[in-house]
Amino acid sequence: MKAFLALIRREFIEHRGAFLIAPAVLVALGLGVAILAFTVGKADFRASGQLATFTPSIVFEVGFLGFSFGWALYLIAALFFYCADGFAADKRNNAMLFWKSMPVSDFKVLLSKLVAALTIFPASIFLAALISGGLLSAVVLAAALLGGGQGWASVAFDAGMPARVLLSYVNVAGATLLAFALGLLWYMPFMALVGAFGAVVGRWAIPLTLLLPTLISVLQWAIFGGSLHPFISSSWQFFEYRTAFPLVDGYISNWFGSGLPFDFTAFATDLLARVDWMQMGIGIVFSIGVIYLASEYRRRSNDN
Repeated sequence: MKAFLALIRREFIEHRGAFLIAPAVLVALGLGVAILAFTVGKADFRASGQLATFTPSIVFEVGFLGFSFGWALYLIAALFFYCADGFAADKRNNAMLFWKSMPVSDFKVLLSKLVAALTIFPASIFLAALISGGLLSAVVLAAALLGGGQGWASVAFDAGMPARVLLSYVNVAGATLLAFALGLLWYMPFMALVGAFGAVVGRWAIPLTLLLPTLISVLQWAIFGGSLHPFISSSWQFFEYRTAFPLVDGYISNWFGSGLPFDFTAFATDLLARVDWMQMGIGIVFSIGVIYLASEYRRRSNDN
């Protein structure tokens, strides 16, 4: 167990640039953009017309959700590049010789990389999202308080506003955590597949993974036919379904622009009801199987 934890820690140390340093820089840039938006007239919050009906807490919720969505996109991109590079890194620097001397199996080494991609790396990005939300809440409250006689200070800001913004922060943070967790499990097969290709062909894993659905769809179309072209085959439709996480539709689309406070319970109930749990379970089993096959290939190729 200590060796496995050491493997995970090593992954974080070797890739802290993408999952620690870069997020810290982006948080600072995001704070600067938010401050500029509230100070140079790009976001004018002097209450007039329809804008007067939006409270600072709702504006904060929209901004925090926007930050969280941006961090989710960053996380997905970073994890795919990590899986393509990290699963092949041992082969380039001969680190596998050290871990084999402990001894640690190839399966445990590759599994530690997948576990790192599902735990500590997303945790660091989630922390960056929480910090972004906290800084945004401070900016929004300051803008509401300093809005002047024609701003939020006279329309929506009162003694209870900080508590409402804090409640909004907790609701959006909980929704972000849930979406991160379910999204990671939903996309776990793709990360495992990229990692398995990375263990075999190195950094060419991402283009090969992107090409695989096309090859499968073309092969199905060439053998069985039944459609005008390969991109309306059943396999292609399945890949489209499997790459679409059910997040934006449902509660989010109905809530956005409604002017109502964000409700974590309603969001979680809606999201959990729309997740295909059977596909998620199959994906988890598929991921472990693919990692095992990649470890066997690596073990046998190293022995030879």
